[in-house]
Amino acid sequence: MSIKSGKSLDYNVVVYCASSPQIDQHYFDAAARLGELLALNGITCINGAGKQGLMGALNDSVLRHGGKVKGIIPGFMVDAGWGHDHLTETIVTDTIHERKAAMAHYSNAAIALPGGVGTLEELAEIITWKQLGLYSNPIVLLNTNHYYDHLLSFFDKMIEEKFMKSAHRGIWQVASCPGEVIDLLKNFPDWDPSLTKYHEKEL
Repeated sequence: MSIKSGKSLDYNVVVYCASSPQIDQHYFDAAARLGELLALNGITCINGAGKQGLMGALNDSVLRHGGKVKGIIPGFMVDAGWGHDHLTETIVTDTIHERKAAMAHYSNAAIALPGGVGTLEELAEIITWKQLGLYSNPIVLLNTNHYYDHLLSFFDKMIEEKFMKSAHRGIWQVASCPGEVIDLLKNFPDWDPSLTKYHEKEL
């Protein structure tokens, strides 16, 4: 299900993003702006419950603007002191695999901010799930500072070399700024289940 223009955004969105505190400020600014927009549009933010990096900036911004954050974090990260202490709701899982499954389960859409290998792994997994028909919701990449340009070129290479169907470009959309993320969520086309690997015809 996608958000349609003119409808309420009373909605849950999982956001994958970096926990590194050492990245450039413009990435923090974009994460904070996205958090503000999620809150102002009544969108509950789901993420890994972190307090540092873009995740911390996102969470702090959502809460500062009166929004809700559902954090999902494995116990070993809580024990390491990585968790944010002031989220609306925190769910502690036994494993990181359970964490990722829960994040997807509770979400009506997924957003990937810039991040490292953990973010890349989460993004690749949710794209794969949609390709397999296990997740039918919108997926948006926030391409701050052209961060994802090389990855998007790699996706094009996959399609060019027949490792992915051309129709699978519709699995995700790309936003250049946080405001565009909200616009895309409002107007994201419904995913055609006939394009999943188990149902599609050769394209």
